[in-house]
Amino acid sequence: MNVLLKKAITVGAVVSATAFSVPVFALDITGAGATFPYPVYAKWAEAYKAKTGNGMNYQSIGSGGGIKQIKAKTVDFGATDNPVAFEELEKDGMVQFPAIIGGVVPVINVEGVKSGQIKLDGPTLADIFQGNISNWNDKRIAIMNPGVKIPAGDITVITRADGSGTTAIFTDYLAKTSKLWKDAVGSGSSVKWPAASTVGGKGNEGVAANVSRVKNSIGYVEYAYAKKNNLTYIALKNVAGQYVEPDDETFAAAAAGTDWAKIPGMGTFITNAPGAKSWPITGASFILVYKNPENKANAAEVLKFFDYAFKDGKKMATDLEYVPLPDATTDFIRKNVFTKVQTK
Repeated sequence: MNVLLKKAITVGAVVSATAFSVPVFALDITGAGATFPYPVYAKWAEAYKAKTGNGMNYQSIGSGGGIKQIKAKTVDFGATDNPVAFEELEKDGMVQFPAIIGGVVPVINVEGVKSGQIKLDGPTLADIFQGNISNWNDKRIAIMNPGVKIPAGDITVITRADGSGTTAIFTDYLAKTSKLWKDAVGSGSSVKWPAASTVGGKGNEGVAANVSRVKNSIGYVEYAYAKKNNLTYIALKNVAGQYVEPDDETFAAAAAGTDWAKIPGMGTFITNAPGAKSWPITGASFILVYKNPENKANAAEVLKFFDYAFKDGKKMATDLEYVPLPDATTDFIRKNVFTKVQTK
């Protein structure tokens, strides 16, 4: 065989191999919304990309921002801790499902006080955030905490400055436990904070940073942010009259009685739940997806991502002190929610 013929065969083999090979491209999906679940979503995304090569880019901008972005169709899914009403979901052609459960935790910056040392109930916590209790030496706090040395100091209230599902969960709890708060302030993702000392922060990150910085302050964050920033949390009195501290066990106890299958759109708060071990400010974070999405391939990948998270992401969630959904709930989501999304 001459040299020219050898070259022709070699070139032909390369061309043939190229023509019949199928290129593989990574598929990246986008989401935006709640800061509450951001630590676990970031962990899931890292693991999912390592396994599949596909990325999940999530903007931690607050629940209000997530709802706006999914309605504007600039992301593949929205995330909110303030569940969207079933009627609104139907009107907009979307489905909603819970992805993870966690706890909102009142955190403080008071010198010499350790986590769990200060105990409060709902009405007292509401009075602090309403400005009716403005100093840590208030007798109502002292009566609930005999033997605890709490230094005097004017209280600075740290709240969210943006539309927030964490705020919706927190104010839902305050409204359930304090009629004074319910009548004067109410609940929702944004409220008019009444305390004169109120300082706002953007996202759970902003509230955590402000509480760390401001002496004698009190704020509220998702528990993962309290742990990450070494913030001091308070113990809370629950419906059963027990003082409990936040962790994945008390969050799970609060969520245990939720029958998601019976809730239209699966949207509900888990605040002030019954049970001796229940953390009273427990909540879920929800995902919003269009039933008939414009980008069906990306919508299919969103469902694959959360299916992976439900199956393989449980330990990652518990390591961050979140509570994975029970298998019965994730099975219901696959059969009754995922199937409503057109992916072909």
